[in-house]
Amino acid sequence: MADRTPPLSTGELKRLIDSGEIDTVVLAFTDMQGRLQGKRFAARFFLDEVLDHGTEGCTYLLAVDADMNTVTGYAMSSWERGYGDFAMRADPATLRRTPWNPGTALVTADLTWHDGSPVPASPRQILRRQLDRLTERGWTAYAATELEFMLFKDTYESAWSRGYRDMSPANQYNIDYSVLGTGRVEPLLRRIRNDMGAAGMAVESAKGECNRGQHEITFRYADALTTCDQHAVYKTGAKEIAAQEGMALTFMAKYDEREGNSCHIHLSLRDGNGHPVLADDSAPYGMSPLMRHFLAGQLAAMRDLTLLHAPNINSYKRFRPGSFAPTAVAWGPDNRTCALRVIGHGHAHRLENRLPGGDVNPYLAVAGMIAAGLHGIDNALELPGPCTGNAYTGDAEHVPTTLREAAGLWRDSPIARGAFGDEVVEHYLNMARVEQEAFDTAVTDWERFRSFERM
Repeated sequence: MADRTPPLSTGELKRLIDSGEIDTVVLAFTDMQGRLQGKRFAARFFLDEVLDHGTEGCTYLLAVDADMNTVTGYAMSSWERGYGDFAMRADPATLRRTPWNPGTALVTADLTWHDGSPVPASPRQILRRQLDRLTERGWTAYAATELEFMLFKDTYESAWSRGYRDMSPANQYNIDYSVLGTGRVEPLLRRIRNDMGAAGMAVESAKGECNRGQHEITFRYADALTTCDQHAVYKTGAKEIAAQEGMALTFMAKYDEREGNSCHIHLSLRDGNGHPVLADDSAPYGMSPLMRHFLAGQLAAMRDLTLLHAPNINSYKRFRPGSFAPTAVAWGPDNRTCALRVIGHGHAHRLENRLPGGDVNPYLAVAGMIAAGLHGIDNALELPGPCTGNAYTGDAEHVPTTLREAAGLWRDSPIARGAFGDEVVEHYLNMARVEQEAFDTAVTDWERFRSFERM
């Protein structure tokens, strides 16, 4: 098992509260859309009452759309069930300071029913269940997420008021790897890096990306649960820091017709002695026999589980040839045209999943990767040959091109139902239904510009 030493111990928290340095504690969980939801507590009350006993939150927090509208179709939460509460229980291993909010600490919550049983549809619980399957085999998953965003010299409020039109990107041209380009906004990038480091995250680097104002800040890999917890904190924190600086950033998968925001996920497994399970430097492409089955499972399950990697209508706008976002269900050694890229050696040998976008819920995506890999191992699936050329022009299966297609594959998938259970499958199928119906009834700017006068 991985060592999950908290960035801030409960003893240190007590000392900081006693000294007056900490006066607020945020208890939050990650919802279906990947957002932090929770409460701010007076620090003394949190320490005396909430840390050990938890608090309550309305079940509708796992049964709303992106606009927080109550919607139909969820078995666990509805008007008929009275919209009661579930319990939010602090995980002390996630306690950390959040320097961008002075005097504040934050702790991640697990969701349970009042009898102590976990809430199955909670993203963190979904990942925990898959991690438990690995633990039964003596394995631990390690992961890293590379999350891209686009930065604008506009406030969130002004962007909203203008309908997100005529915004000013922080850079006017492609700044991929450009030191000059990142230097133009280094004060903000530096503050995000330093504040995340002070919050207990191991920051690696920042670099420019291809789209105007597009950047990426990366963090050192950790055990999968820690990585996903940190991903959610970083995503919220980066938005808060940008807002404090009079700017706005977005992680939406596809902001415009240029390159979208990706979230490449790197995954590896280790045994109880810390040895890499998937690596064998003496074998072709450094892959152990287990890795070949694990990777074959990714390919076999990718279309069925795409909903976990691309959860929104907008997610599917990324999947275009030549965009560095994948279109082919294919794998290749160090090949960025494939959905699955195999890289590294020894302990650094890993699988990179290039399917998810910046809008992904990391808990769901990593859970999906583990479930797919175990499907491959349990069924001893054979790995097809690698793609060493341009996967965009190959004959591999295509990743789903719409949310409607992905939802149908998820609904009918024995892999999904076997790994996650009917309750979880139906819950997230309803999330896709709600998103699809909202889009189907919306009239877009594209339609108005195309049709108002000329049709």
